[in-house]
This record gives sequence, structure tokens and C-alpha cells, in this order.
Amino acid sequence: MSIRRKTVISEENLVALLQSKDERGFSILYDNYSSALYGVISKIVRSEEIASDVMQDAFVKIWKNIESYNRTKGTLFTWILNVARNTAIDKVRSQEFIQTQQNQDIENFVNVIDSQQSSSFDIDAIGLKKLVTKLRPEHQQIVDLLYFQGYTQSEVAEEYGIPLGTVKTRIKSAITHLRELFVGIAFLILKFFW
Repeated sequence: MSIRRKTVISEENLVALLQSKDERGFSILYDNYSSALYGVISKIVRSEEIASDVMQDAFVKIWKNIESYNRTKGTLFTWILNVARNTAIDKVRSQEFIQTQQNQDIENFVNVIDSQQSSSFDIDAIGLKKLVTKLRPEHQQIVDLLYFQGYTQSEVAEEYGIPLGTVKTRIKSAITHLRELFVGIAFLILKFFW
């Protein structure tokens, strides 16, 4: 399986390409964000075939409605994540989906019940992106690729041309530093309210 290289582009430039209906913008958007969106969608719909269809629908909605994106209300990633999530939720609530689920054979249904997890997902509910900016640049890059763009550790290693062990060490360091930042913030909040 070949790994697609993510195109480095500023959010502002990507939005401009998308709003001008430039197909390069759509390709960059898809290459950079499809794996993260697919992960969220598949957790909600719990079917690879349906997840692929929903992801296609979500990208069509993003393409058609990019003019409604407002950067003052959040990042492009947060906006497209919400479009994908809402598209998946709409699918799950649709009559067609409900009927399909009712007609599953009992063995598949047991597997769905066993694998159920919460479908509520807000990538930046706790302000993680702002905290990540306090990390060293090499840690910021790795956290961005792994957690916000959906890369695997192996893909990060290939992207930066560094050993997999180095990626693992850097992410461990980054997580330790983020943990310290969270503890510091929690202490300040407790101090403020006491």
C-alpha cells in the first residue's frame, strides 16, 4: 500500500482554493484529511461500505458549502470534521439505515454491540491545539500529523525521513510535556475557584 504524501499548505490558501472551486484544493483537502474523517465516520456508522459512502457525501457537502466556512468560528479541520460527523449521524438516523440494521443477521448484530463506543467526538474540546503550540517544533509537527491529520507512526517516520523509534520517543516526550501543561492548568483552575 503506498502512502500518500500530505501537501503542506496554509489553511488560508487551502480555503481560498476551495472557495474558488479549484480542484487542486479539493485534492489537497482529500489527501490531507480523508483518513482522519474516515476514522470518525466509521466509528459512527460501523460499516466500511457505508463509511466510504458517507465520506464521499461529506466531501461533496464540504465542496458545495465551503462558502459557509467562517474562520472566526474555528479551524477548517474542525469545520470539515463537523460536516463529516453530522453527515454520518444523519445517515445513522435515516430510515434506510435503520431498516438495514434491523435486517442484519444476529451474528453481525452481536459484533456491533460488542464494538460500540461513544460517537461523540470533538477533536479540540479541551483546547489541545493551543497547548500543542507550546511544544518544541519537532514535537508539534509529530502531534499534528498523528492526532490531527490521522497519520500512523510509520507514516510520520517516512514523511520526515526519521527512524520509527525517534517518532515514538518524540511523541512520548510530547505527551509527557502536554500532561505537565494540563496539570499546571488544572492547578490554576482549582486555585482560582478555591
